[in-house]
Amino acid sequence: MTHPPKDARGAVRAALARKGGRELWRSLDELAGTPAFEQLLADEFPRQASEPMDAVSRRKFLGLMGASLALGGLSGCIKQPLETIVPYVRPPEQLVPGTPLFFATAATLGGYATGILVESHEGRPTKIEGNPDHPASLGAVDAFTQASILSLYDPDRSQVVTHDAQISTWDALLAELEAALAAAAQDKGARLRLLTGTVTSPTMARQLELFLARFPAARWHQYEPVNRDNSLAGARLAFGEPLSLLPRLDAADVILALDCDFLACGPGHIRATRDFAAKRQPVATGVPGNRLYALESSPSITGAKADHRLPLAPGRIAAFARHLARRLGIAAAGEPPALDEGEARWLDAIATDLTAQGRRGHTAILAGEQLPPAIHALVHAANEALGNFGSTLFAIPAVEHRPENQTESLRQLVTEMMSGTLDTVVVLGGNPVYDAPADLHFAEALSRVKRRFRFGLYEDETSAACQWHGPETHYLESWSDARAFDGTVSLVQPLIAPLYSGRSAHEVLAILGGQAGQSSHDLVKSHWKSQASPPDFEAWWQKALHDGLIRDSAPAQATPKSTLAKLDFPEDPGHGLELLFRADPTIYDGRFANNGWLQELPKPLTKLTWDNAALIAPATARKLGLASEDAVTIELDGRSVRAPVFIVPGHCEGALTLHLGYGRWQGGRSLAGAGFNAYALRSTAAPWNAGGARVGRTGERWELACTQLHQNMKGRDLVRVESPAQGNDHGHHAGGEGHHPSMYPPVPYPGYAWGMAIDLNSCVGCNSCVVACQSENNIPVVGKDQVIRGREMHWIRVDTYHEGPPENPRTYHQPVPCMHCENAPCEVVCPVGATSHSEEGLNDMAYNRCVGTKYCSNNCPYKVRRFNFLQYSDYETPSLKMLANPNVTVRSLGVMEKCTFCVQRINAGRIKAEKEDRRVTDGEIVSACQAACPAQAIVFGDVNDPASRVSRLKAQQRNYSLLEELNAKPRTTYLSTLLNPNPALTKG
Repeated sequence: MTHPPKDARGAVRAALARKGGRELWRSLDELAGTPAFEQLLADEFPRQASEPMDAVSRRKFLGLMGASLALGGLSGCIKQPLETIVPYVRPPEQLVPGTPLFFATAATLGGYATGILVESHEGRPTKIEGNPDHPASLGAVDAFTQASILSLYDPDRSQVVTHDAQISTWDALLAELEAALAAAAQDKGARLRLLTGTVTSPTMARQLELFLARFPAARWHQYEPVNRDNSLAGARLAFGEPLSLLPRLDAADVILALDCDFLACGPGHIRATRDFAAKRQPVATGVPGNRLYALESSPSITGAKADHRLPLAPGRIAAFARHLARRLGIAAAGEPPALDEGEARWLDAIATDLTAQGRRGHTAILAGEQLPPAIHALVHAANEALGNFGSTLFAIPAVEHRPENQTESLRQLVTEMMSGTLDTVVVLGGNPVYDAPADLHFAEALSRVKRRFRFGLYEDETSAACQWHGPETHYLESWSDARAFDGTVSLVQPLIAPLYSGRSAHEVLAILGGQAGQSSHDLVKSHWKSQASPPDFEAWWQKALHDGLIRDSAPAQATPKSTLAKLDFPEDPGHGLELLFRADPTIYDGRFANNGWLQELPKPLTKLTWDNAALIAPATARKLGLASEDAVTIELDGRSVRAPVFIVPGHCEGALTLHLGYGRWQGGRSLAGAGFNAYALRSTAAPWNAGGARVGRTGERWELACTQLHQNMKGRDLVRVESPAQGNDHGHHAGGEGHHPSMYPPVPYPGYAWGMAIDLNSCVGCNSCVVACQSENNIPVVGKDQVIRGREMHWIRVDTYHEGPPENPRTYHQPVPCMHCENAPCEVVCPVGATSHSEEGLNDMAYNRCVGTKYCSNNCPYKVRRFNFLQYSDYETPSLKMLANPNVTVRSLGVMEKCTFCVQRINAGRIKAEKEDRRVTDGEIVSACQAACPAQAIVFGDVNDPASRVSRLKAQQRNYSLLEELNAKPRTTYLSTLLNPNPALTKG
């Protein structure tokens, strides 16, 4: 992305002073509105610039076209090569050609399970949906889980066993492993260590017990770079045991999020989003049913949905929490640092709101993982004082099989490896050479171990540091089980045989525990046969597989009672800049770094792709003389990294946010050269917030691929917002521009008339819809260079708008698919009729008719059409061919494409209804974006049916059309955002 000169940023404040009333902006440069920025727009968007003159004359063009047609006719005379079709000797009973099957299974992230349904075409998994019966998903799914199907077919996946970087065999690896285990048995495993990620699987837990029983002196360590060390330690401080807290936000009238991005992070964030959005629906007075306060250091989607948001440094958030605890009578809060005038005003307003009459048991205070354990303990005590346990918060025993301080466990392992006393280390999953804290020097310690075995999905940095590497199966290729955030056991069943002869974690543990030769299916099934005792186990087992979970398997709720003693609070760093380490919104901790879908997915607030950056507040950037895309050197405790700067509105001052997961050097082609390695600055003492950093200017520039101003509908008030302060004048705020009579007669749609309504009050901007659309519709990845040119191919985008001062603006999200206009501007300019209207009101594309004039894109006011400037779709890689949805055409060079309202799903639903001699019922056809949405913000259906949900939403006063003054009559409409501000914080 190109930026105007630095002096343009000085115009931001002046621009704010000049503008009166409500003003939306998408970037600081747009807010400044300088001539340099206007030139930037002309330079940045090819669609806005005139196209270069083609040297080919009209005569030559017609000649070439004639020749191509002649050659096309000759191609029909070429004899096709002989291809043999081998049919099923006995086709599977449930297999119907052209009809997909769905299987229930579960995906895990950080050890926690999310129930999913996987669509399969002739034995090929092609799409992941949420399991509506699973408590963690309720039918929705996040971006990570959906994109994991791309990892299944990733050609960069580990495909062979290697020994010292040379291809070997499983027989050789297992023989070496058995020899190592035989040697370890001599001293009961005193020199044998096993390192895994977080384990919630009951079957794996039993296998680990067998391993430790076979080798009593061995040790098992767990480590995840994004772990729950602080929250578990806080529960120990408060309750004396490591409990897991489950929020029920659909029962909370007031929510206080203390540096807690509960809508995007944590094992239960999909469920939390559903509950929050359900409570957010307006009550009879037209006001949302809840109120959200967010105090945070780095902007998040939770903060963007807050009615009130306050950017504070982590130390100030901790001080605020202590003052609030004192207000609630919790003596363990001690004597916190004083609050400034603004913070004290917030404290008064929030404390009054939390303790108002009728609020007891209807509030919730949530603490983010990055806050210290003592603050977590105080938050538990505060929730207890407010009567929230048993109402909006529930406690259960820790879901992890062995809840422990994972950072300390890894430190102990490194100490032993450094001493040179260990003989064998087995690393199962994870990537500690890359993501372990820098002060541990994990790679150096690992090199001192005599025998090193690694089993993983990729030959990554840790595999390169081990002598032996074995390919691990993808979760869609193997059997397993795991617990969800609430402890419910989910069953993992394979959809496809292992593509590369990998072994599952269960099969590796079977060797370590003396169960060699057993398959993962037998291990999982035999475990549950020993645990469950139904009258008919086979019937019980088949039902559990069908449902994707074991019902009533969640642990009983605990009744916690806090017993807080004196707490030790960390001191606030008083010098230098503070570094905030956070999991990346798109590639998490780095495990998805080779996933092109997630690399190219714009991050929810910054809209960066293919890179991370040092996120910084506007005021801090001015103080340091920095602009976006400046390359800087960040130093901390004698370690340094080179990183680009990116200015983010609403960031706390005096700090930099560094997203984890980038800067990798081994493990695939997509991750090469993407971003910088923030782990190089992370330490065991300060894994989340570290003070004392210094930033040095290099004088160089780091070009970033930011989509924030791509497909810009500039100068139009597109997001409508209502609050009690505005009253109920829906015609002005939501209805928009009033009536616009048409010069054309109305077109009747006697059958179905498909339409969509998007509730901006529910949308949280999580981007799940974007990945769902990409997976469903075979949308290609284009790469960083093409994104910089504005050529990303997503059919639905999520626009982000800001309102107010850059130091702390209010932020809004708006998903924008094709509007399927009834008076579509794109259709009238297409010279070949490649885009036209269907009898059901869809704006259809005929790809084989498109000649690539791009007139339709130029004439689309919503900027939702995408053009294949190059051959983006991969026709060559065999594994990626298996990923494609067979019901959607794979587009090629020179073809325009866009959202189709998932016409393949519409056709499937219509055909099914016609076979059963009935109409399509409401909710029977669900678009991909609608199915994935955790907040249920997207509703699709027949607008001819007045009883349909989409018709009822469109009949609400909050419903409005984008750019209504153009009279395009879009079939996609929006419901305005509602705010529920606290009058005590809006005055003055």
